[in-house]
Amino acid sequence: MEAFKSHRHFIIYKPYGYLSQFKSHDSKQQSKKFLGSLYNFPENTMAIGRLDEKSEGLLLITTDGKMSDFINSQKVEKEYYAQVDGTISAKAIEQLKSGVEIGFDGKKYQTKPCKVVKLGKVPELPKRSQKIRDDRHGPTSWVSITLNEGKFRQVRKMTSVVGFPTLRLVRARVGDIQLGSMQVGDVVAVDEFVL
Repeated sequence: MEAFKSHRHFIIYKPYGYLSQFKSHDSKQQSKKFLGSLYNFPENTMAIGRLDEKSEGLLLITTDGKMSDFINSQKVEKEYYAQVDGTISAKAIEQLKSGVEIGFDGKKYQTKPCKVVKLGKVPELPKRSQKIRDDRHGPTSWVSITLNEGKFRQVRKMTSVVGFPTLRLVRARVGDIQLGSMQVGDVVAVDEFVL
């Protein structure tokens, strides 16, 4: 009898400039960086909820499609730290909390209510490989945005709609799994995701 094949799970710190896929099927993407260059992942590995090329932070990787569907569902919170252009106003934070209208798939989409907090200090994160403009070009502020949904580039679109475009975006938490002291490019194999 064939032995039961267990699934593999990984927690990674996706670097800035990487695509949330393992290889390219598109000749235009040959010069891009892929997750497969960070670690020798097993066959049929998938990223759970992608981070776009310019976003970084916590990314869960699995060979289990059911686990991926569950984490991508609206039952699991995802928290992001966004550095935005300007000193974000209380009004903008309230707008983000109650939901804003963004474009998605060529249509208008109303984001669901979410948790938004202006951070009192800059979160302790590794330096990004590509420099972000500094305060000589005007102030920036950091917010924590916690969502139960994840449309394409949603956080960036949300902060832009309220007048504070995102300069840096880091996913800090998925459920109870936190980025913690992980460094850019770290890959940690785990037996299961404790959400």
